[in-house]
Amino acid sequence: PTVVFHKDGQTHTGVVPDNANLVVRAGIRQFPFPHLRYECGMGKCAKCACRVLSGAEHLPPVNWKEKKQLGERIDAGYRLACQLWL
Repeated sequence: PTVVFHKDGQTHTGVVPDNANLVVRAGIRQFPFPHLRYECGMGKCAKCACRVLSGAEHLPPVNWKEKKQLGERIDAGYRLACQLWL
């Protein structure tokens, strides 16, 4: 899949392998997005919360960790990057 991040007026685009997790890829320095924030990687801190602007239909369903951390922000398209396997 192709992933595009918009942050601080910049756009970062890259291709990630199937079944990849963005936070895991960032942690092992195999991900081209320098501003991806993460901390725990387990859905507990919500530091990696991001808004999905398109392609949400290709993502797994929202899980209980995301519901707990994001609450109503889910309705605005927010997800936890650490919980998304693309």
